[in-house]
Amino acid sequence: MPDESVKVAVRVRPFNQREKDRSAKLIIKMQGQMTSISNPEAPNEEPKSFSFDYSYWSHDGFKERSDGILEPAGGSNYSSQRRVFEDLGQGVLDNAFEGYNCSLFAYGQTGSGKSYSMVGYGQNKGIVPITCDEMFKSIDKNTDSNKRFEVTFSMLEIYNEQVRDLLSKDNPKGGLNVRQNPKLGLFYVENLKRVPVGSYAEIEKRTEQGTASRTVASTNMNATSSRAHTVVTITFDQIIKSESGSETKKSSVMNLVDLAGSERADSTGATGDRLKEGANINKSLSALGNVISALADLSMGTKKKIMVPYRDSILTKLLQNALGGNSKTIMIAALSPADINYDETLSTLRYADRAKKIKNKAVVNENPLDKLIRELKEENERLKKAMEGGGVMMQEGAGLTPEELEKMRKQMEEDIRAQLMANQAMLADNEESWNEKLAEARTETDKIDTGGADDKRKNKEPYLINLNEDPMLSGVICHFLNNGETSVGRKDASPVPNICLSGLSIQKQHAVIFNKKGVIEIESVSGSGSKTKINGLPLTGRKALCHKDRILFGSNHMYVLMNPLKPDTADNSLPKEITWEYAQKEIAQVKGFATGSAGLSKEQQIVQEQVLEILPMVSEVNAVSEELNKQKSFEVVLISAAAQEGGDVTQSQASNWTSNELVLVTVKMKNLLNGNTWLWERGKFITRRYLIQELYQKFLDGEDVSNIPKEQDPFWEPTEDVLIGTSNLFLQSLSYCLDFMDTLNISDYKGQEEGQLKVKLEPCDNKGKPIDEEAFVDDPHELLNKPYHFKLTVETANIHKSRFSKGILVKYSVKNNGKMEEVKTPTVKNTLTPTFNHSKVISIPKLKQENLDFFESGCITLSVYGIQEDTMPDPKLLKLNTRELRQMETMENTTANASGRRATMFGNEIASDTSHLKTEVVLLQRKYERLQQKERRMQQICEEWSKKPDGEKQFEPFYRAVSAVANSTGTRLKTRVQMLNQMLRLQKDSPDLQRQKTMDPSMLSKANKTSTATNGKRPSSAENNKTESSACVIQ
Repeated sequence: MPDESVKVAVRVRPFNQREKDRSAKLIIKMQGQMTSISNPEAPNEEPKSFSFDYSYWSHDGFKERSDGILEPAGGSNYSSQRRVFEDLGQGVLDNAFEGYNCSLFAYGQTGSGKSYSMVGYGQNKGIVPITCDEMFKSIDKNTDSNKRFEVTFSMLEIYNEQVRDLLSKDNPKGGLNVRQNPKLGLFYVENLKRVPVGSYAEIEKRTEQGTASRTVASTNMNATSSRAHTVVTITFDQIIKSESGSETKKSSVMNLVDLAGSERADSTGATGDRLKEGANINKSLSALGNVISALADLSMGTKKKIMVPYRDSILTKLLQNALGGNSKTIMIAALSPADINYDETLSTLRYADRAKKIKNKAVVNENPLDKLIRELKEENERLKKAMEGGGVMMQEGAGLTPEELEKMRKQMEEDIRAQLMANQAMLADNEESWNEKLAEARTETDKIDTGGADDKRKNKEPYLINLNEDPMLSGVICHFLNNGETSVGRKDASPVPNICLSGLSIQKQHAVIFNKKGVIEIESVSGSGSKTKINGLPLTGRKALCHKDRILFGSNHMYVLMNPLKPDTADNSLPKEITWEYAQKEIAQVKGFATGSAGLSKEQQIVQEQVLEILPMVSEVNAVSEELNKQKSFEVVLISAAAQEGGDVTQSQASNWTSNELVLVTVKMKNLLNGNTWLWERGKFITRRYLIQELYQKFLDGEDVSNIPKEQDPFWEPTEDVLIGTSNLFLQSLSYCLDFMDTLNISDYKGQEEGQLKVKLEPCDNKGKPIDEEAFVDDPHELLNKPYHFKLTVETANIHKSRFSKGILVKYSVKNNGKMEEVKTPTVKNTLTPTFNHSKVISIPKLKQENLDFFESGCITLSVYGIQEDTMPDPKLLKLNTRELRQMETMENTTANASGRRATMFGNEIASDTSHLKTEVVLLQRKYERLQQKERRMQQICEEWSKKPDGEKQFEPFYRAVSAVANSTGTRLKTRVQMLNQMLRLQKDSPDLQRQKTMDPSMLSKANKTSTATNGKRPSSAENNKTESSACVIQ
């Protein structure tokens, strides 16, 4: 069969509620097969366009039928679930009946609608269930007695490079092994459960079983479901009996893959982390991208020799056939329509555009059944011979040590033994009749409780229903609360609790829920140290629960209480449906983070989303730290990007200096024994969080993780300079050529004062020599298009906390001669009152309007750092475990800062505003002093004029003299005063000149030349002294 390209479809979903609340803008347009995306940051830029096999518009233009199914409204181009199936799913089904292998996988960022297209929601079934349903409808229509069908179903999940069987209760530690068939070269999952199914209802039940398994695992193992790949495999066999009685099997393997969220690895900013390479975050998707790129290059002929890196991840091993192999493959890329997701959506479109260039070679899988059995038996004999006589003999390879050869030999023996067992299992399957296997599987399927009977109980009894970050996994687990007491805890408790939970921060005896005729109360078990939150607040004592209350057990088990007996007890302000996002926002609000979306800019919305994303992760990592006794605590910290980097703020940033647009989401890790702290960027923390998950999983699997090398410990970090706080040096004085000296407050990220910093800012020449005060200008525009130099001197500091006495330094960034320059003072050690006296001359070759704007509204952020060292902790602290240390820290923080966590967000802004206002006050004071000088000089001129005889009082010279003083600035003022002085002398010396009504034009010309020459350059000190003495004559 000729090569066939992978078919690619894209689909855009409606705005979700969060996007509606934030008045999101639509950035996607579709016309026919063409999809275009507009850059919200560059509205005049031409939209980027892509062409695909199918472009599905599912953003708007739909209506809901009475049965809940969405369909196109009149005249709209809305693509319904049915249409997507008819284009894509029906093709998969048709190819399966013809005997081709088929693969369909969904790609896109978390929340873009992948699962909706693949699985669906409510009555709007997705491609997978409709395909299965239509397959059995076609089977039921078969009237050929010589043709029978055998369908098997499997469901697995790949998370953190481990494979879990979702249809099995027992998964080995480290997940199932992935093996390679030595004959076919293809990879398969060893011991994966493949269940015979005989109807769509059975597949539906098994899918619900797998979904429930995903939900429990994601909660117990702290797994992030958006980072997991789900693979449903349906093996569809048609056995056809010929007239001679021989049988031929036509086999098709359908892989339906819901990929993990495609958030770009680089968008998290985890650069520079020493452990980044060890993390498996997005490893599968990165490997998949590399495979797609390699296959695209091969298909286009751009590279003749290229190795396709299938072996780089578990996912690409299992998708080897689907990509570039024996399969007809379809990819559906899910798009977010909102402007806030522009970068991710563009990345998805480019990914899909690359995938459409891949070509596969699909063939019909049709073989005589007896031939297949014979080949299996022959292969088994060869494998048995290879295992005899001490196993596989290895030849010495170039560069391989005896130890490496032995390791390779053992691996090959293990692979052969596994393949032998797999072949024997296939032979056993052929020997056992299909009907027997199906009957056995149906008996097991019938025992699966899918909650059908529970629907009636939900209308009569109170119950807890789970919440999960993945909407597909919310509402899957239900615990009914019988009259009396319902205990909550771990399954290893005695007696066994009514509700068994496992995972982080779950105690053996965790809590007790009381139900007295529909009145529900909850209480933590005394002395257990259990953590439970009700509506975001820690549970203390016994508390009554209302309908729709949110309950968080430990770190991950989030439930909603539904009480049909007391529905009126619910808060009227609650939404109709409680979601995971709502519950997380509630927790964030209790911790002091703003969650309202009204009036937020795009950047602020991103920050808010990052905070809501990272808060549960921080809680989880704190719980792991307690359980593994790592003596570390973590908290979310919001600081301005400029403050963290010690930079200057541009005019566009400065105009929004008090907004959250410059906020950077970070996580602070603190050593609870010696107080050392580290600030991790969001991306670095997410990387570490996954490594911490891996470490915790090893702990759960029984491995000793207490003595791992510190270099491999995600909780360990070498000491580094810590940011004590920042001071903002505002620059308005430079606009008027005035110097500025002040003692600035050093504020930490919470806005709390950590000390003072004495600095001086003064205009100077290019060698750093201060210019005279008489260079003062009233109008800053007079400085335009001239060279400008100023000197910033960091003089001294006074730091409050003694732990920073090991060493203190100041860092800042500033644009010098047109280039950004990092400036750092020397480190002063063993004192809390360091003297730096560090000066830096900053030069601007040609002052422009943007520089004046920056002087007026911008600032230079001075970051004060302290040197940290690994010191021996207080022996008393060594006796405490991590939980006790964290409790002690919480009590200290509560005492020290009664204002709570809200200072984290706004305190630094208040400190910044105070510094700004203080600078303006000083500047206004200096300008006021200059105006006073003008006033005194004009008074002197008036007094001198009033003392003259009436015959000598000439109005026009007097008017010009006063005007010159009124309109003068800096040096020009003194020059003109000097000119007036000379005129007065001439008037006294010449009676004829006194009688003139106008000034001599030649004298005026000479005076103007003097003024212009002096104004063009700064006068020397001698000239200044001469001018000053001349000015005194006016008296």
